[in-house]
Amino acid sequence: MSPKTTVSVIKADIGGIPGHAWVHPKILEYASSRLKDAVKSGLLIDYYVFNVGDDMSLLMTHDKGIDNPEIHGLAWSIFKDATENYAKKFKLYGAGQDLLKESFSGNVRGLGPQVAEMEFEERPSEPLIVFAADKTEPGAYNLPMYKIFADPFNTAGLVIDPQMHGGFRFEVIDVYEGKVYLLDAPEHIYTILGLIGTPGRYIIRRVYRRSDLTQAAVVSVERLNLIAGRYVGKDDPVAIVRAQHGLPAVGEVLEAFALPHLVEGWMRGSHTGPLMPGRFVSIDQANKIAMGPKMTRFDGPPKVGALGFQLHDGYLEGPVDMFDDPAFDLSRQIAAFVTDYIRRMGPIMPHRLPPEEMEYTTLPQILSTLKSIPVEEYEKNRLKYLSEKVGSVAVAGGGVGD
Repeated sequence: MSPKTTVSVIKADIGGIPGHAWVHPKILEYASSRLKDAVKSGLLIDYYVFNVGDDMSLLMTHDKGIDNPEIHGLAWSIFKDATENYAKKFKLYGAGQDLLKESFSGNVRGLGPQVAEMEFEERPSEPLIVFAADKTEPGAYNLPMYKIFADPFNTAGLVIDPQMHGGFRFEVIDVYEGKVYLLDAPEHIYTILGLIGTPGRYIIRRVYRRSDLTQAAVVSVERLNLIAGRYVGKDDPVAIVRAQHGLPAVGEVLEAFALPHLVEGWMRGSHTGPLMPGRFVSIDQANKIAMGPKMTRFDGPPKVGALGFQLHDGYLEGPVDMFDDPAFDLSRQIAAFVTDYIRRMGPIMPHRLPPEEMEYTTLPQILSTLKSIPVEEYEKNRLKYLSEKVGSVAVAGGGVGD
């Protein structure tokens, strides 16, 4: 049996410049130097550091398997040290925002960072696309993952490639109840859509080719508000997708992002907006750093970046900025138009999120200061209540996720 390669992406927001717009370049440089040392020590085979908005992602290849304490410990150490030595020193906004616990306990799951990992035997050719999104939640990938692996109007290979004709198995997780549903496409596509149409709760976590259970994709599913019990910032998910050679082609994977579909998140984690495919600002091949798109208008709009690699023996050839192409200019223009349109709705739904999602924002602090009156009581004494002075609304300062 050939040795297996593990690809890990671990992401955290440890402070933005300015506000929630971007990651400080010195933090990316620091993370790259730490991962370079890990390659020299033999812990890692290869790595890349990149950001989308104010989230830094550590892409690492190794032979340790998923949930490895050394790999997760390295990422946690980088996030913690960068927070202390740079984010706090520079007074970056939301310094250490995603680090919800003080101590490391074997892996970073449940501690705040987003994690997507796959372990597999490399194929004769192994194209990988790594996605990272900012100002949104893990369910933002539901529609693209469905289109990639279940929609023949997006992925022609489902019809004409014999290796994909048997379809794919979806692992959908209910993040509220902690339950997993295994559903097959095409037989269960209506059920799949019935679940993933509620992206805040049911999230596509992994996808497998049914013929041999080859894993094709993995998505991070950590919901920060469910860990912290309050709003501390949006989740900003990462994902890994393998392509070609009996899996959807690179172009089919990217095609799923051509429509900037509406996702939840954006400003203060409280709004709906289009997921715009964004370009990377720069790629430093020598230092293995890719600086991603900034978050500007209304702290957004929500954006997704895609880096393409060829993997060989654990080494990453690339990256290629997959959305840096005029073919996606129309997608960005549509996203800009939708941004302008929906912003005109201000604090009114559906631009503002529904009540169940707003429970994890700072809105409950506002509501807790208000006096309510039972309807029947009010109707009996309406003039009395109307003549009373309405108390002022006072709320303590907001958190770093605002």
